[in-house]
This record gives sequence, structure tokens and C-alpha cells, in this order.
Amino acid sequence: MKLGAKLKQLRIKNNKSLQEVADAVGSSKAHIWDLEKGNSSNPTMELLLKLATFFKVGVADLVGENPNAGEEKPEMVAMYRDLKTLTDDDRKMLQVMIEQFKSRK
Repeated sequence: MKLGAKLKQLRIKNNKSLQEVADAVGSSKAHIWDLEKGNSSNPTMELLLKLATFFKVGVADLVGENPNAGEEKPEMVAMYRDLKTLTDDDRKMLQVMIEQFKSRK
């Protein structure tokens, strides 16, 4: 789930208005709206931390990079779990391989 959709979901789940969220994190209502709509796609880390704190979630949950999140495919969660058992050198080697795969696109 993308950041905007996750923000909107959390805001509605917590019964908060755009203005309440904006006030709580020191942002403008328009900026929160733009984030939810995907019109602003590069929030600062400071804002992400404030949003995560306000909604009581991790930053990884906000940006959709939590491998334990419910919407992830089970094989992706298992792969992440396996990565944690590897040595640092093995993980570095895998990162190089991933970068090579990505550059082929």
C-alpha cells in the first residue's frame, strides 16, 4: 500500500480530520491532502517520523516496507526472515545482485 493510501486509511480509522493530522504534525492541511492524493511524493523524514508517531505506527508501515505487514506475500516475508540469518558479507553480495537485476530493466 502506498504512503497516501496508508495515511488516508490511518486518518479515517483514527477518526481524524485532515486539519487535526496537519496540526498534530506541524504541517498544512493542503500538504497532508497532497500526500494522501499522491500529489506530493517526497515527504521529509522528519514529517514521516511525526506522522508515524501520531498514528502510533512504524515508519516502515507508512511507506509500505514492513515485511511483516499483512498485505505482503508469504514468500516475501519468508525471504526477509531468511535474510536476517545471513552474514553481513552474504547480505552485501545479495544487495549487489539485486542492484544488477534492477539495472536490467
